[in-house]
Amino acid sequence: MSRTSSVLRTDHPDGPRLLADIGATNARFALEFAPGRIEQIEVLACDDFRSVEAVVRAYLSRVQVAGDTQGIRHAAIAIANPIDGDLVRMTNRDWSFSIETTRIALQLDTLLVVNDFTALAMAIPRLDDAQRLKIGGGAARENAVIGLLGPGTGLGVSGLIPTEDRWITLGSEGGHVSFAPCDERELFVLQHTWRRYPHVSAERLVSGPGIELTYQALAARAGQPAATLTTPQIVDAALAGSDALCVETVECFCAMLGTVAANVAMTLGAFGGIYIGGGIVPRLGELFARSPFRARFEAKGRFSDYMARIPSYLITAPYPAFLGVSAILAEALRGAGGRSESSPLLDSVRAALERLSRAEQQVAELVLARPRAVLGDPVGEIARQAAVSQPTVIRFCRSLGFQGLSDFKLKLASGLTGTVPIRHSQVRHGDTAPDISAKVLDNTASAILRLRDSLNTAAVAEATELLRTARRIEFYGMGNSSVVAMDGQHKFFRFRIPTAAYPDPTMQQLAAGLLGPGDVAVVVSSRGRLPELVAAADAALNAGAKVIAITASQSPLARRASVCIPVDHSEDGAEFIAMISRILHLLVIDVLAVGVAVGRASPEQIQAWARALDEEGVRPLPEGDGGRHRISHLG
Repeated sequence: MSRTSSVLRTDHPDGPRLLADIGATNARFALEFAPGRIEQIEVLACDDFRSVEAVVRAYLSRVQVAGDTQGIRHAAIAIANPIDGDLVRMTNRDWSFSIETTRIALQLDTLLVVNDFTALAMAIPRLDDAQRLKIGGGAARENAVIGLLGPGTGLGVSGLIPTEDRWITLGSEGGHVSFAPCDERELFVLQHTWRRYPHVSAERLVSGPGIELTYQALAARAGQPAATLTTPQIVDAALAGSDALCVETVECFCAMLGTVAANVAMTLGAFGGIYIGGGIVPRLGELFARSPFRARFEAKGRFSDYMARIPSYLITAPYPAFLGVSAILAEALRGAGGRSESSPLLDSVRAALERLSRAEQQVAELVLARPRAVLGDPVGEIARQAAVSQPTVIRFCRSLGFQGLSDFKLKLASGLTGTVPIRHSQVRHGDTAPDISAKVLDNTASAILRLRDSLNTAAVAEATELLRTARRIEFYGMGNSSVVAMDGQHKFFRFRIPTAAYPDPTMQQLAAGLLGPGDVAVVVSSRGRLPELVAAADAALNAGAKVIAITASQSPLARRASVCIPVDHSEDGAEFIAMISRILHLLVIDVLAVGVAVGRASPEQIQAWARALDEEGVRPLPEGDGGRHRISHLG
């Protein structure tokens, strides 16, 4: 990272990104012009400004981005404060602000505000050997938990938990655990501090202010008056070796930090290593390496060998928080454009892009880039961000089938904030039976919920009516989909409708040509691109029959069908068996069968049928309005 740049060229497609690390004393800023290229670093004193917005504006006034600071669209701020919702109240400074209001005031598309230790934790996987100093022995294990501590104004504690393809930061207030002395000297320090504070946390002593408290306690223990020294003065004297009491204070501080670090390591099982950051320890350099820190870290009795295997590192990078907020911002922006932030409605917006007007496409692009922000923005702000008129925003919503913006936001919020995550977990070599079971079931459950939220009920109603009045029904499917076709034939045959299922493409062509008006062909395909199935659908249509397609939207089969019930679940059929799409297709068959059953039968017939199914072990759902039964499964 460099402090200045003569050529302010950006390789980010969305322009330079603003990075900030705001503490109680200083606010540090930088611009990221490309991944890893962080420049224009400035440090501003917080006392000189009245708010976060003011200090950000002051920095922006000092830098030039190709002569135009308005080129900055995305920003991320690490702040020394817990982040819980939109309103942030700083603990050690009288600043409070709304994240969303600040974003709008600064005319940013994206403003992320994260805890400073979350940012520091996210920086750890990006540190190289020149940006960290190893203290003691041990070797880091790959894909293992990492612990993090940082004494500064307080004591930050965090961790990194490895997942399949990313790290998850652990939110923690571990600095506020009760302080535990490990020798007579530390017991004296604790007893001395108890005279001022009824509860002494680890942060009370293992921090900048804690160094001053420890100095005063050790002076009392030595029976000498304590000079009025600040933490920087104590540290400077210890580094110079000019004051024995200051040297002892720093050694005691390092030993107490070793105890806290060991407790964190044991609690987390941090075989990926323990990292020390913050504003104090990096200043100690070799003094810290020679200190009692590592000896105390390993002094765990029966677990000393366990602790000796865990490495510890001192973070020496000058501005590590920038690396962390950069990673967090990049992940958020990838989520906006790379579908980690997704919902059935967002998928519909993507699918509709080509048919929207250019102005409506600008609204769509804004929704896809910042779906959660759009939820809270008024129509005027959405229009401003998309550079369109307010009526265009309303036309965009109506183009997607909604009555207006409120209706659109309601559906968007439902998709983004559901309690069950829509996600996919990749099964990997080496997964245990519990891992495989959880991943397969989670993937299927998530896909079912996605189908539930995105199912085209108008198409279901139209298809149900065609099937209910059909003279003959035939089901066509090939490969994996042939199982679904057979299941459909099995269910609908019970309605006493002439029904057949054909998995062979030649038989499909011949059978389709024999259909006529009043007949229905149900064609099932994961991708809807098999030429044999498309040809069978064409043959049925040419014979005067109707075609219901259960397949991917926008596919050749979907475009030919009389009615398409879209199931847009992507699986690599060339390499894997399409397991989940098969389940979704079977569920669509069930939905259609239940709809036909309810439409064809009287309440008495439905109850009799339900009793028959109950004898087979398939129970109906309880009675609903009007005394009618809803059948939960057929066949």
